[in-house]
Amino acid sequence: MTTRPQGSPFDLITIGRIGVDLYPLQDGVRLEDAGTFGKYLGGSATNVAIAAARHGLRAAVVTATGADPFGRYARRELARLGVDDRFVGVVPRLKTPVTFCEIFPPDDFPLYFYRDPLAPDLAITSGDLDLDAIRGARIFWATVTGLSREPSRTAHLAAWDARGRAPLTILDLDYRPMFWPSPEAATAEVDKALGRVTVAVGNREECEIAVGETEPMRAADALLERGVELAVVKQGPRGVLAKTRERTVEVPPYRVEVVNGLGAGDGFGGALCHGLLRGWPLERTLRFANVAGAIVATRRECSTAMPATAEVEDVMKELERVHP
Repeated sequence: MTTRPQGSPFDLITIGRIGVDLYPLQDGVRLEDAGTFGKYLGGSATNVAIAAARHGLRAAVVTATGADPFGRYARRELARLGVDDRFVGVVPRLKTPVTFCEIFPPDDFPLYFYRDPLAPDLAITSGDLDLDAIRGARIFWATVTGLSREPSRTAHLAAWDARGRAPLTILDLDYRPMFWPSPEAATAEVDKALGRVTVAVGNREECEIAVGETEPMRAADALLERGVELAVVKQGPRGVLAKTRERTVEVPPYRVEVVNGLGAGDGFGGALCHGLLRGWPLERTLRFANVAGAIVATRRECSTAMPATAEVEDVMKELERVHP
């Protein structure tokens, strides 16, 4: 795999999936009946970096594409959306992944991943990493998907070793069953990873894979017991819970008319990074992230749906005016 030259420190470096999302432009139809599609940059780690860049963070993503037209599109679009692409490698023997979805609002969005025999972002090796940049990043964000295959799994371990459990070393519990041989295999790898990170973020189903708990308070406690310093449990329409060893914060949801819920978690993640780096109180950070994620859910695509800071703050000001 070839990568671009090394560079200066970043506010955020993510590692993980990149690809092309092909989403139908019709709601409530199966893929076999869809007539037209929109093409968008996608991949959870990529979307989080884009979301953070919309809030002014210096963001980069460690990933890889194939040497094909979709790979060229992905790298061009990444740069256009404000994310540094110097750590995006090219794996000539593999194809850039494509992902389709079906859109059945408000809560049914089946995903179909085309990542066989191996996605380039799972072919990242330890030798492809700029460990100085990862060590120097204010936030390093990884996802559970990156642990599903080698050599990506070993590369993640090398990155965490380089950081040495530095503050704001974040694991997104983003569990996709189709990437794993079994839930038990995922649980085993997540268990190893939790001792190497300081923040864990996931929804209730992902917490069940990580620590065997779906009840938010118990899930957060179990994550803290595994060694993280901040546990964030997303509850969808019930809001979000965050716990440290000293305090517990719960914030209600920001309710919207959902168009496509698939990118909401990534919008939440990028906004969470913004709030953490600004040093905001945890409650304000969670409210900001909740609103950002909800805004994404009102739009069809993911990457280009990420809101700017001012848009999120305008909604928060209106909420404070209506519910002081």
